[in-house]
Amino acid sequence: MTAARWLRLPVLCLLCPLLWLQARHVRRVTPRMPEPPGSRAGTDGCGPLVRLLVAGDSGAAGVGAPTQEQALCGQLVRLLGRHHTVQWRVLAVNGLDSLGLLKLLQDAPCAQFDVVVLSMGANDATGLCAPLRWAAWQGRLAELIEQRFAPALLVHSAVPPMHACLALPQPLRWFMGHWARQMNQSLSRLLCEKAGRTMHWHPDATATAGMAEDGIHPSTGFYAAWADGLSQRILGARATGAVAAG
Repeated sequence: MTAARWLRLPVLCLLCPLLWLQARHVRRVTPRMPEPPGSRAGTDGCGPLVRLLVAGDSGAAGVGAPTQEQALCGQLVRLLGRHHTVQWRVLAVNGLDSLGLLKLLQDAPCAQFDVVVLSMGANDATGLCAPLRWAAWQGRLAELIEQRFAPALLVHSAVPPMHACLALPQPLRWFMGHWARQMNQSLSRLLCEKAGRTMHWHPDATATAGMAEDGIHPSTGFYAAWADGLSQRILGARATGAVAAG
């Protein structure tokens, strides 16, 4: 048993009644924001072709942004479109956990993508999915994605900085931030020697870019910072030949 797990378990036992009450209160009072309107598939930009799939939970669906163009995929396509023709698609539903995403991808038609970006983990975190178990779920998702979409590059976007979710009162915010960090560290260790798979950590600029009005989901600025980091990683992989363009 790792030191981190030794810390998580007694803290959870000690604070469980308070954390449960706080989580219940947050669910009751936090408004449920809709997924933004706009196209979820298209072709934009100019240059060599890159086929992009953004899949996952509310982050991939763009909850918190006013339109899909200002959400994660829309901003990522705009940045990549400066260098490439981007054929893109969003497969995402607000509230999905890893099991839900697995079912969504199983039901999606097979297609060829050069890059797949996963936004997954916040709902697993609030469900207290153990970090090692969560990392194993990401492995199952990666296997399915390889079978159905065969990307040259799979980018696992880290669990978002839950310590920055202002709608969460303390100590719940601290606890969820700690849990999310442990999940990210477990996945990072798993990916150390995985060819074609990488992890995108949210930079400090992402957390400080602000949250949407519900204090839970990303703001337009958050999505912009997130997309900027992802675009640099994808373009860097393209420059080194890890992602071939048509």
